[in-house]
Amino acid sequence: MKKLLWKLLRKHLSVPQLVGFALANLIGLAIVILAVQFYQDVKPVFNDEESFISKDYLIVSKSISTSGALMGGTSEFSEDDIADIEKQKWCRSVGRFTSGDYSIVATIAVDGEGGRSMYTQLFFESIPTQYIDVDNAQWRFDPNNPYVPVIISRDYLSLYNFGFASTQGLPQISEGMASSVKLRFRLKGNGQEEFIDGRVVGFSNRLNTILVPDEFMQWSNERFGSGQTIPPSRLVVEVNRPGDVVIDKYMEEHGYEIAGDKGSSNKAYFFLTIIISIVIVVGILISLLSFFVLMLSIYLLLQKNTKKLQDLLLLGYSPAQVSRTYINTVIAINAGVLIAAIALMLAARAYYLPMLRAMGTDGGTLWAALVVALVIMAAITVGNIIAIKRKVMSLWHQ
Repeated sequence: MKKLLWKLLRKHLSVPQLVGFALANLIGLAIVILAVQFYQDVKPVFNDEESFISKDYLIVSKSISTSGALMGGTSEFSEDDIADIEKQKWCRSVGRFTSGDYSIVATIAVDGEGGRSMYTQLFFESIPTQYIDVDNAQWRFDPNNPYVPVIISRDYLSLYNFGFASTQGLPQISEGMASSVKLRFRLKGNGQEEFIDGRVVGFSNRLNTILVPDEFMQWSNERFGSGQTIPPSRLVVEVNRPGDVVIDKYMEEHGYEIAGDKGSSNKAYFFLTIIISIVIVVGILISLLSFFVLMLSIYLLLQKNTKKLQDLLLLGYSPAQVSRTYINTVIAINAGVLIAAIALMLAARAYYLPMLRAMGTDGGTLWAALVVALVIMAAITVGNIIAIKRKVMSLWHQ
């Protein structure tokens, strides 16, 4: 019976219309998932190896000019400056850098225990813990068992290795070795002095400072500091759209600087996001148009065969049986479109991936593109099925 019903109804299916729908849907879906996959593959190029601070955070300081320095200008941020940044639409939150208000001298054993040691004056800074992405077990401070974890700039290690160690006959230190070197800090101020051990727990490309936990900074400033509140000279600003030209314009107008090259890389990343978003929207529009093309074709076909379908319903065929022919056709076409779109995406990815590998990345995961493809095709298929059932039921009620 099913075969007879299929043979009867398929004669009036318009193959060119179905092929047109399939091609339009294929193009739209392929554009969408290729854009999603390209975004996933290119994203690591713009994300540096920084693991301690998100790309959504900008390190902001005031520009220091010769005239400003001679006229007594300050590099510190006032509460009004901070409040003005916080009320900008692109700003999510603002964190203050807190500086150590006491003398710090570090002792570093460069030749191991009992060997040569190096003494140097240092400075400590901290930012709220919410802005640091590091293991809480490592990034903590207990006043009852003083031990200081620190994060330092990679530039400092490079300066030691290539500027100091090479000229003083000292051994060069890798990041792994530096993390195992025992540090001893002498904290002095407010009539008190104390020695505390520490260790480097990480290196940062963007934090040009020596960072310690905020808990330790509060404790040490209360113990060794002068008791005065020092306005911050740098801020960490969380933004909702890294690279937005509005942010650069605001910074330029107010004489602020963004640390490192994050301004340029974020701007490129921002424009990449906009372009890919436009491409995805275009692909979705094409998919929607193909959906309506199929619906129009099926509606015209059902309208053309109204008498025949009504006769089938009067002969005892249920609306589900009558509509199943069209539903199975739609499912088969959409399944073929889904497989073909994924194949096209993989072929295009295989073409551009070697260029990305030359930039030092192997690309991203395929899961995002595959999930998007399944969601879009499932939505289109469900929409098709609902529309077909409603049309057949309307004929049943007539």
